[in-house]
Amino acid sequence: MTHLNSSAIPLSQPTKVVVGMSGGVDSSVTAWLLKQQGYEVIGLFMKNWEDDDNSEYCSSRQDWLDVVSVADLIGIDVEAVNFAAEYRERVFAEFLREYAAGRTPNPDVLCNAEIKFKAFLDHAMALGADAIATGHYARARHALDGVQLLKALDGSKDQSYFLHRLTQQQLAKVMFPLGEMTKTAVRQLADQIGLPNARKKDSTGICFIGERPFREFLNRYLPSTPGPIQTPEGKTVGEHMGLAFFTLGQRKGIGLGGSQDGNGDAWYVARKDMATNTLYVAQGHEHPWLCSTQLHAMDTSWISGNAPMPGPYAAKTRYRQVDANCTLFNEDDGFSLQFKNAQWAVTPGQSAVVYQGDVCLGGGIITSSAE
Repeated sequence: MTHLNSSAIPLSQPTKVVVGMSGGVDSSVTAWLLKQQGYEVIGLFMKNWEDDDNSEYCSSRQDWLDVVSVADLIGIDVEAVNFAAEYRERVFAEFLREYAAGRTPNPDVLCNAEIKFKAFLDHAMALGADAIATGHYARARHALDGVQLLKALDGSKDQSYFLHRLTQQQLAKVMFPLGEMTKTAVRQLADQIGLPNARKKDSTGICFIGERPFREFLNRYLPSTPGPIQTPEGKTVGEHMGLAFFTLGQRKGIGLGGSQDGNGDAWYVARKDMATNTLYVAQGHEHPWLCSTQLHAMDTSWISGNAPMPGPYAAKTRYRQVDANCTLFNEDDGFSLQFKNAQWAVTPGQSAVVYQGDVCLGGGIITSSAE
């Protein structure tokens, strides 16, 4: 692939850029940077959740006020748009289906592909935008034969994992101004500019839904179906309230007070058997049931539009994981990865994302793993 550069859109330089503004510091600095670079910038605030908008966990009103304050300081127009119907249909419904099936989905991955870079992108183009920009920590490198998605320079904040389902058509219209900055530098710049949200805490909750007691939230949409909690040896040690409320590798909230066999090791969710509604738990972080050397993934999405050649790569099976060396094998229904070192708590429903150096190639949804 012949490289051009990591920031500009090739051939025709965009002049009108619509920035997805969340009320957070990253998107605010993104808008300021683009305005300083001479672009015509419009801020767009997305409201995508309405079920309990007045609750203590949904901060959309305060976020909107922060967006308006920032836009006023920067000197740009801002608009609010409601994608609640699209979010519920394209993201939340799938989110619930996956949990009901015993898997653990990553809503941020689906949210980026279906809302932030589809519904939002379509809306921005209808406004006459040449490109959209977000506060994601990633980079897009344009070349004569396509666009590559690269990791951010700040490895501790890199968000390419969440963006791996983007297509060539989507990436061709996207700018990531923070991709070459560190989070520390972004915060410092926000302070220097005098942004009112310079010290606002980063959001870590469910995409567009916010931070809330997760089990209580999920229980509003999925029924409780109690069943046995068993050890790998088949000993029943408790009762769970529903397999959907647990994820592999989970340690807290299992409901097992003390050691069952006297060794004192913590309990971890090790497997879920949907057929028998049994939750299996194992003691010790390195229990064999928690370690996998291979996985299978389906529902693949490759940045280039084509699956990579079989061979050695690196991969992440969860966000913030260190890249793990692996060998990729293409299969009729997806791909498999064979890891050099066993990976911990490889979880069906999560994304397996494949990398070649700093380049994110894409990935798929994990369906199974094996020791």
